Amino acid sequence: MHQGDGQRIIFDNVSKFYGEVLGINRVNLSIPPGITSLVGPNASGKTTILNLMTGLIRPTRGQIRVLGIPPDRPEELFHKVGYCTQYDSFPKGLTGYQFLYSFLRVHGHDGVQAEQLTCTALERVKMLDAAGRRVAGYSKGMRQRIKLAQAICHLPSVLILDEPLNGLDPMARSEMITLFQELGKAGLHIIVSSHILHEVDMISDRVILLNHGYVVAEGDIQGVRSEMEEHPMQILVRCSKPAHLASRIFHQDHVVEVKLHDDGQGLFVRTRSADRFYLLLNEVVVQDDLVIEAVAPADEDVRSVYEYLIGTDGGTR
Repeated sequence: MHQGDGQRIIFDNVSKFYGEVLGINRVNLSIPPGITSLVGPNASGKTTILNLMTGLIRPTRGQIRVLGIPPDRPEELFHKVGYCTQYDSFPKGLTGYQFLYSFLRVHGHDGVQAEQLTCTALERVKMLDAAGRRVAGYSKGMRQRIKLAQAICHLPSVLILDEPLNGLDPMARSEMITLFQELGKAGLHIIVSSHILHEVDMISDRVILLNHGYVVAEGDIQGVRSEMEEHPMQILVRCSKPAHLASRIFHQDHVVEVKLHDDGQGLFVRTRSADRFYLLLNEVVVQDDLVIEAVAPADEDVRSVYEYLIGTDGGTR
């Protein structure tokens, strides 16, 4: 094991097959602390990776280490990892409080510790008021919150979240995103599987893009995007003289397309070299008295990168 691997989640040439069906194939990852999002369509391998991290399934081949611990040592891993699954599975008859408290007692905490940790977790997910009610009577959003509370109540170092924002209203999603960001800044490994790509974009320190069991790209989204030299970047420029700007840049060899915005107050530019475009834009501003209101990448997000890498039909490029 390399120095520093004890602070990372490591997949070393890991494959998982379910009979003849591929789960993931030849996956190599080294995940540092912070928020890492797994992005991909159904059957891309996201849940397989999460279940391998937690030891719920074993790899067909390859090695996994979670902060230096192999997942086949559950007695050690149990204390380090919190897992919020996508699907509900609650013991019958328990209140929200009892659900967390009983988990912590099984985890080895005494009654006083379990009570303190339970209350802290319930407060963090805004469920104190509903703690005395039975989980069976909870709404979908409340069930999602109580699962999150159980995942964090024992103060894990690794938090694994499979579609954690499903069923939450916009206010609750915002609160949970803030909580994830706080935990990530505190040094936890937070692994998030999600289809809500604009929220993934907002919270992630890095992304892992999956398709058909393979990792197609990984890194921070700007880093992944910058590797795609053949994919022109779209930039929105809002300015005082968009038609004049269009005429100045249209014949540049790095500019693929220029089109005016529908409101006539800006234009979209597709360029193979953002650096060259920004230099040219500076020249036009100085020479032609152009007033710039805003300049922003129009497709610098997870969705645009992902759709480019796998194609809108789901096939790899």
